[in-house]
Amino acid sequence: MMMKFLPKTNIEEVLSNTRVKHLKSKNTKKSLLDIFDNLNIKFQNNFNFDKLESNRIYHLDQIREVCINYRLRFLDIKYFKGELPVSACAAVSLIEKEHDTILSEMKIMAPSILFRLERKDDPLLFVPLGNNYFYLVHKWGNDLNPFRRIMMWPFKNIWNLLLFLLLVSWFATELTPMEIFSKNPNSSSFWMLFFFMFKAIVSIVLFYGFALGKNFNPAIWNSKYNKS
Repeated sequence: MMMKFLPKTNIEEVLSNTRVKHLKSKNTKKSLLDIFDNLNIKFQNNFNFDKLESNRIYHLDQIREVCINYRLRFLDIKYFKGELPVSACAAVSLIEKEHDTILSEMKIMAPSILFRLERKDDPLLFVPLGNNYFYLVHKWGNDLNPFRRIMMWPFKNIWNLLLFLLLVSWFATELTPMEIFSKNPNSSSFWMLFFFMFKAIVSIVLFYGFALGKNFNPAIWNSKYNKS
């Protein structure tokens, strides 16, 4: 029932908030277009500088942070298993017409499964601008599960996973009737059972991780390989 009342996660909004946070951390009031002007970079897709929307420009660091937090991937469009919807194709055509260019080297940010199976979970289409900046062309599909960031938190690094396994082991120990293992349960019995639970759960997770080639979020966000 709670899921019905919680709004889903719009990953474009998350990305936009991340950009704002990054800009504030650098204590700068310059727009992204001002930054581009100062860098004097050469655009990879021959954009008309004056027609770019600054709120659609993102740095690779911002994209990476969101991908790691939500266990998403940022890969070349050729690895995307689905088909671009009509709305995305129309957005590409509009930009190509406005900027009198042909877009190339497009990338998609989406959950890993979208690079293996055809689904519709909130993909974002980008084109590179140069100097690790990307232009958001279009977003389509469904928003993400509102709990996705929480669910993917254990996979950010080994310490998160270890803490998560400790909590799961403690919860499992609390649910287990101590009388099964000891006629006179005490704190020593509890901690022995907890240690047993922890070893068992860690063993299962390690087997599952190695068997399916799983890895932590920072290692897969831009990996082209299927296993994640």
